[in-house]
Amino acid sequence: MLKTIAAFDRIGEENAFAVLARANALAAQGRDIISLGIGQPDFRTPDFIVEAAIKALRDGHHGYTAANGIPQLREAVAADLHKRYGVEVSPDSVMIMPGGKPTMFMSILMFGEPGAEIMYPDPGFPIYRSMIEFTGATPIPVPIREENGFAFSAEETLKLITPKTRLIIVNSPANPTGGVTPKSEVDKLVAGLEKWPDVAIMSDEIYDHMVYDGETHVCLLSYPSIRDRLILLNGWSKTYAMTGWRLGYAVWPGKLYDYARKLAVNLHSCVNASAQYAGLAALTGPQDEVTKMVAEFDRRRKVVVEGLNKLPGVSCVVPKGAFYAFPNIKGTGWKAKELANTLLSDTGVVTIGGPDFGILGEGYLRLSYANSTENILKALGRMGDFLASRKAA
Repeated sequence: MLKTIAAFDRIGEENAFAVLARANALAAQGRDIISLGIGQPDFRTPDFIVEAAIKALRDGHHGYTAANGIPQLREAVAADLHKRYGVEVSPDSVMIMPGGKPTMFMSILMFGEPGAEIMYPDPGFPIYRSMIEFTGATPIPVPIREENGFAFSAEETLKLITPKTRLIIVNSPANPTGGVTPKSEVDKLVAGLEKWPDVAIMSDEIYDHMVYDGETHVCLLSYPSIRDRLILLNGWSKTYAMTGWRLGYAVWPGKLYDYARKLAVNLHSCVNASAQYAGLAALTGPQDEVTKMVAEFDRRRKVVVEGLNKLPGVSCVVPKGAFYAFPNIKGTGWKAKELANTLLSDTGVVTIGGPDFGILGEGYLRLSYANSTENILKALGRMGDFLASRKAA
């Protein structure tokens, strides 16, 4: 019998991929499937970005790069953050990563061990808790409540900090809820964290371009008092419809940067060279396609929220960011995962049950509106017919 470490019995996964696989299998059988499941823009990567990658390959960029990324791309990230948020970021603190998850993995690995506590949003991206449990640290869920518009509460967050707390993970705009935390709440959180100087913060800002209704994204790099313990996670996947390119970045403080660089050397050596040149083109080229995508997501957001609020037993607060709605389905009488599974098998509509995003996700579904308005309306029609005719067991 092979003996592996106990940590692998604790590690979880992202069930959205399992649901996607099931949906694809049904589609392969000829079923008409409408996916409101996986968090992936339905747009193509803009052509000029694709052409930049092709040019890089033709120019001979076929080899290793530095583990922390090509200098031009790290400089472009720093310049982009300065342009959008007015913050000074040294390119020497920027690390190019193969997507967003490695930053989560490394951050939690640096601070997680038995006896430590790591706080994370719940409902939240499932990999946060999975990795915390893998390290043996105690996961401390920070409730993300519907009554707050799915913004985090600074007061509630600060009350959960103890002398064992090593790391706090925050996410705004948020997956799975679409919540955006206002500046006033972020200000309170940062002020309260001054009493806990040994607690690190990992801010997942991967959806920072996707805010609506006049909301403004608050970048945590804007707060000097926490810069020496702040890890910023961001990337290209959502903003530029580049999920399959596996390209992200992180800003690391102090000695954490070298820890992350060593982990990169041990784990993935470097990020795909041509993808880095594509990322450079994305940041330095025209942003028209980003503007169009966000405007289209905004239009779909209104359609999906209006439609959800007409379904029997369903209510949905208006998400202020990302491309997700997180409707409350408690009035239907269904358990969330049972409803999601039955909707897929009986109607061909793909959604994700709220418990896949945390213990506080029961009673909710996640719908991604990264699909066409036509398909969204068709899916909502199927859901409405189902809920009108089928009662929970």
